[in-house]
Amino acid sequence: MITGYARHVDGLLIPSRTAEDLFAGWWRLIARLGAVPRTLVWDGEGAVGKYRSSSPALTAETQAFRGVLGAKVVICKPADPEAKGLLERVHGYLETSFLPGRSFTGPADFNTQLGEFFAQANRRWRRAMGCAPADRLAADKAAMLALPPVAPATGWRASLRLPRDYYVRLDSNDYSVDPAVIGRRIEVIADLERVRAFCGGKLAADHERIWARHQTLTDPAHWAAAQALRRQRLTVVTRPAEPDVQIRCLADYDAALGLDGGIA
Repeated sequence: MITGYARHVDGLLIPSRTAEDLFAGWWRLIARLGAVPRTLVWDGEGAVGKYRSSSPALTAETQAFRGVLGAKVVICKPADPEAKGLLERVHGYLETSFLPGRSFTGPADFNTQLGEFFAQANRRWRRAMGCAPADRLAADKAAMLALPPVAPATGWRASLRLPRDYYVRLDSNDYSVDPAVIGRRIEVIADLERVRAFCGGKLAADHERIWARHQTLTDPAHWAAAQALRRQRLTVVTRPAEPDVQIRCLADYDAALGLDGGIA
């Protein structure tokens, strides 16, 4: 993200380009900026919308996001990178000045180093501007809108009944949930870092979100609880032995009824 006047730049690495992750990342950058730009300029992302000559065709997620912010959205024409040349130059700057010679232990480390890099870049004097972006940021924010009193709904949210295998799927990955709530309705809430599940307002799962695809993440406590439930289900209950009952001779019934046992 780069502001139009101050050229203040910020960025964040996100797990995917889905609407849930895209707007979660955008809201984090806007909240970090401390103000809402009056106009947001985007490419024709599938999660954002498409260019139209009259008005952009925005997705429902984009409409909800910009509605809470009170901002306008402009979708650039296809194959027109000059429309957002400021950001395109930032991409080239990252490829030549940030990525070479660096190593990262994971997404969190990448974002930490990226934040430190942008903090230095925003304090660096620019010849074309005659100052640093940080010197103009106050004027840029003064022309923006205030942050909304309620944050827009971002991230992943789903409500479902926990199946017998006690796993929920999010972005092609499976996360374990406490098997004690199997068959009950749970609410799955995920952001850029964590995946959580709640049942009746109580936490039933809390995992670090993994960025790889088609993975299975199991909490050791959930696995132990599932094994205990499985053993309990398979245990054979020993019933007490039934008492011995005397079997009477049929001749006793004949004598009681006055029969001689003959066949008529």
